[in-house]
Amino acid sequence: MKIGLFFGSFNPIHTGHLIIAQTMATATDLDRVWFIVSPQNPFKKSKNLLHEFDRLDMVERAIADNPLLSASDIEFHMPKPSYTIDTIVRIQEKFPQHEFRLIIGEDNLAQFGNWKNSDKILEYTGLYVYPRPGSKAHGYREHPRVKFVDAPLLDISATYIRESLGMGRSVRYLVPEAVEQMIRIRKFYQ
Repeated sequence: MKIGLFFGSFNPIHTGHLIIAQTMATATDLDRVWFIVSPQNPFKKSKNLLHEFDRLDMVERAIADNPLLSASDIEFHMPKPSYTIDTIVRIQEKFPQHEFRLIIGEDNLAQFGNWKNSDKILEYTGLYVYPRPGSKAHGYREHPRVKFVDAPLLDISATYIRESLGMGRSVRYLVPEAVEQMIRIRKFYQ
């Protein structure tokens, strides 16, 4: 099977993430998409970051009815902060029967050269890139291991969702209903 690896904090997972994952799973040669929930992104501060198990729980609830999507806690058992290349190596060792592709937003290409062993990531998995508003390809457009995927142009931000929740505003339609219920019951981001 060819599997897309979609890394993120998913703090919280939102409709934009789900649309991208579904598009990757159905409009490319990928068979499935795995959400890799990252305990701590080395480029982001952990302020306002829910516990990793809560974020994994939200992802699992959001994708429960979709057999093309799965959630992974593989980075929970690795040193923090997590580096994508280390996780890719671990996944390839654990699942040698599969072929993997890294899914990233076009906005991440500007910094991709700063990622730990970015050249190895390109070699091992290549990139499936989805468009982001206002982003430029930054020299990767012609790279043979980079595939740009025609996907909806989405500008939904987890930061906006957290801020809205903090102000008591509705996030209906921005997150799946099961995720919204969990956020309300557990009083996340308030």
